Amino acid sequence: MIKQFFIGIVLALLPMLTYAVGTETSGPYQFSVTLDGPLSSETGKAPVAYIWIPDGISQVKAVVLAQQNMTEECIFKMDTFRKEMKRLGIALIWVAPAFSQNWDPQTGCQTIFEDMMKNIGYQSSHKEIGSVPVVPLGHSAQATFPWNFAAWNPNRTLCIISFHGDAPRTNLTGYGRANVEWGRNRNIDGIPGLMVEGEYEWWEARVRPALAFQMMYPESVISFLCDTGRGHFGCGETTARYLVKFIEKSMQLRLNADGSLRKVNREDGWLACRYRADLPENDGDGKGQGVYDGQGYAPAAPYAIYQGDKHDTFWYPDEEMARLTEQRYAQSRGKKRQYVGLEYQGQLVKINPKLQTGMGIDFHSDSKDSITIRLKGVYTGATHGTLSAAHGKGTPRIEVVAGPIKKINATTFRLYPYEAGWDNSRRSLKCTMVVVADADDNYRGAVQPFTINIPAHLISNIK
Repeated sequence: MIKQFFIGIVLALLPMLTYAVGTETSGPYQFSVTLDGPLSSETGKAPVAYIWIPDGISQVKAVVLAQQNMTEECIFKMDTFRKEMKRLGIALIWVAPAFSQNWDPQTGCQTIFEDMMKNIGYQSSHKEIGSVPVVPLGHSAQATFPWNFAAWNPNRTLCIISFHGDAPRTNLTGYGRANVEWGRNRNIDGIPGLMVEGEYEWWEARVRPALAFQMMYPESVISFLCDTGRGHFGCGETTARYLVKFIEKSMQLRLNADGSLRKVNREDGWLACRYRADLPENDGDGKGQGVYDGQGYAPAAPYAIYQGDKHDTFWYPDEEMARLTEQRYAQSRGKKRQYVGLEYQGQLVKINPKLQTGMGIDFHSDSKDSITIRLKGVYTGATHGTLSAAHGKGTPRIEVVAGPIKKINATTFRLYPYEAGWDNSRRSLKCTMVVVADADDNYRGAVQPFTINIPAHLISNIK
């Protein structure tokens, strides 16, 4: 009888043992699940999916799925973003390291994804996660995957967010290699997609494929936001709220009561004139050629009555989103530039052209606890070599983009136990941050990214 009893327990637990594969976690995520599939080339281990589910919700309506790269981290950790996701009933899944940059099903990514979602559903007691709609979100090297995910999962993709990233089917992928071929019949018709590109990373060659895609796929519904006052790294509160608004509008347009999805009709939305750079040093094509002079601008309007060139516009869900987009562009257009930099241990940090971020420092604690660092954002001249009085009214501030560091106050930052662990030599001992200043009546917003390198011997002190 005892033997039969234990056999019965084992048989009863088999489904749980199949799905509930948890690992320790920290930070904003409640739990995690180890992925089944190929080992990561970055760690030699299986990637892990970290999950945040809003407290108190009985039913998850959708999930935002991101993979480790950079800005995905700060978006998911932002209090504003998570508060709004709770209001919408949306969970967050962050996979580290990433398991697919391009979403090529020949690599097995589709099966890995489907198993992961089922596993998360079982472990979280929210089995609906196994089948709920997904918002794929990716930044930079991960910015191609959202489009391709949707092309292979059109009936499961709520909307698409390529952040500081790529156009659908672009020839300029964020990861720098050939894109995945969709084939003759695959498309993302009727799925709201959003491409975001920073003002200070502007490159017309990245925008043109999005315009061409709309002509090739006239039933596509692609929105575009120039993240004015920003570059390639980070996400400000205003932009995070824009992402939330886009997700919420997509839910209203696309999500049925039973959880299934319906196609969005492009002609039911609004059109707005696309952004054009108006800085000679920032137009991305020819450095000074083709700079937008403000002429020929057509105001946003419903699709049927839009007065401008429809082939040179982007689609928006409604008037509110179109107007929000125009307002963002007005924050920069025609205004002067200001520059920000970083002061560390009483000295201005110099530009290092060999670094992707342009600035870098090695961590040296100025506190007895050995894991606290003090930094100050300042206004500088264009070369960042001297302080400058030519700037707007606001005070520069520092924001965390990625890595095991958190903001304590305006100038104090502290290392903390990294959600993704310490065994990734490429990512675990590096923090990416930005100094930013907002736009005002005379100056457009400014941003300067920087990197902090963390000595490995400090890991034992981080608790």
